[in-house]
Amino acid sequence: MKYIKLLKNIGLTTVQAEILDYLLNTDKEKASIIAKKIKRPRGVVYNSLDELLKLGLITKKDAPNQVSTFSAEHPAKLNKLLEQYESDLKQKKNAFESVLPNMISNYNLAHNKPGVRFYEGIEGIKKVIWDTLTSQTDIYTYTDLEKIDAHIKDINREYSKKRDRLKIRKKALLANSDYARNALKNYATTNLEVRFIRDIRHFATIMQIYDNKVSYITLSKDKMIGIIIQDQTIYNMHKSLFESMWKTAERY
Repeated sequence: MKYIKLLKNIGLTTVQAEILDYLLNTDKEKASIIAKKIKRPRGVVYNSLDELLKLGLITKKDAPNQVSTFSAEHPAKLNKLLEQYESDLKQKKNAFESVLPNMISNYNLAHNKPGVRFYEGIEGIKKVIWDTLTSQTDIYTYTDLEKIDAHIKDINREYSKKRDRLKIRKKALLANSDYARNALKNYATTNLEVRFIRDIRHFATIMQIYDNKVSYITLSKDKMIGIIIQDQTIYNMHKSLFESMWKTAERY
């Protein structure tokens, strides 16, 4: 019983670990003898042997008029099993992280708590932008195209394609600059309506209003941060302000 704890740590059940530990130190053995040696019921042992066969950790030898015997595979097979568990865990982690923001949002709404999330760097900025891809409402945004192209052009291009595929509509109030007007000529995106804010040429910030949330992104060479605030009152205020400004903004 040298390796039972180790075998359980890499994902085997207690009975599977006991069987494999025994077979690693035995050439071959019948199921009935294995059950007797590890002091487990035969039915439990038979089920665990089938599971170990599917995992590729043991082999079964059948011969005419003889009882089947079982042998352990080479211990190196355990490393492949561990790699598979690591891969599965990574997929589960990614799946969990993809729904965690919504879980937090639902929790905050249910418990009447405004949620605030803070992010830094390019990857953090990407998470803030990507959060809008789950939006069930139209997205309202204030943005500066020149700063976007200077700092996150590739991210924005990828995001726009994903948003188009998801058919999420967006209204954008842009800083009124020659750069923005020229850049729009090359923007191949649908479900987007833009207008210009009069007398404002630059603001190195993106603000997005959607799904009871307001997010902010600062775009500068030295510091890039993102914040997502989820609060019904704050969302309602910014939504109303945006809609009021939209009515007087210059059409593109």
